[in-house]
Amino acid sequence: MSIDYSANKTILIAPLNWGLGHATRCIPIIKALQENNYIPIIASDGVALALLRKEFPYIQTLELPSYHIEYAKNGKNFKWKLIKNLPKMITAILDEKKMINGWIKKHGIDGIISDNRLGVFSKKVPSVFMTHQLNVMTGNTTWFTSKCHQYFIKKYNECWVPDTDGKVNLTGDLGHLKTNELNLKYIGPLSRMKKKETPKVYDLMIILSGPEPQRTFLDEKLQKQASKFPGKVVFVKGVVEKTQEKWETGNVTYYNFMNSKQLEQTFNESEFVLCRSGYTTVMDLAKLGKKAFFIPTPGQYEQEYLAIKLQEENLVPYALQDDFTIEDLNKVKSFQGLTQFKNDIDWDSLFKVFEDKTA
Repeated sequence: MSIDYSANKTILIAPLNWGLGHATRCIPIIKALQENNYIPIIASDGVALALLRKEFPYIQTLELPSYHIEYAKNGKNFKWKLIKNLPKMITAILDEKKMINGWIKKHGIDGIISDNRLGVFSKKVPSVFMTHQLNVMTGNTTWFTSKCHQYFIKKYNECWVPDTDGKVNLTGDLGHLKTNELNLKYIGPLSRMKKKETPKVYDLMIILSGPEPQRTFLDEKLQKQASKFPGKVVFVKGVVEKTQEKWETGNVTYYNFMNSKQLEQTFNESEFVLCRSGYTTVMDLAKLGKKAFFIPTPGQYEQEYLAIKLQEENLVPYALQDDFTIEDLNKVKSFQGLTQFKNDIDWDSLFKVFEDKTA
């Protein structure tokens, strides 16, 4: 069958800049768009945009307004800090909505994939929302934040959930609703990683991510703890800078950041992983069938929920940031680790949403 290249459609893909997770899980989607003869345009801001520019130097990128997501210094104040920043977030959402409508004409955009960016939407073209949080965990206000999120999701043609719809799944209550009034598609877990049989180089891999100042707090704490670990450690700080830096201190090899290929290699070369319990990390570890230890970001209910769920299922142990000591890593031996999943996503049927409707 010959492909009519004049009919190639341009798809805008826009991940939220909240740590690096949303950006990294869009990598397999961007590659799949290219393989299926779509032309991707990437839109984001901050470190998420910086990371994707490094990953795809030849793809056009556009800058969206920042949501001004700031973390409280104390995890207990996380929710109130977010509420305080709501006016700024709403302004950004309204601004990006205006920008998107201008870009559709200017850049000839035929479809939209938004990863948790609530203003990246248009009635003019098929628009897809991607999230693993159909329920947004915020403690005693979960019912309210979940309803708000679902109100936005309803506007989109489809909502893609990167998980399975079966009894055995990774997101639990986060990604599954009792009743479904949304046009949901469970697309299976997404990961840019591949499992490889490779000799072990490191006993422990530490990888940090997530917004400041909590990333720095954990960085400082783990640098002190890592030197006491009885084995070889590789420590990826998760700070995306212009050039990659590598240095060694005692038993620890440090990197400021790694690209996807290096990360995949290092994950495979490491016995087990110490990291946040962000959902993208959970999917990467599951893809690689890895053992891990989690330290959820203080005050981030979603990460705490995932850490508790996976510990209760005897898959991955966790500790709170303030309580963690290097001795806690001994618990990993008695947990199963995450089971490898087969990543056979049916991109053809997923991308049909951009073919079926003509704006």
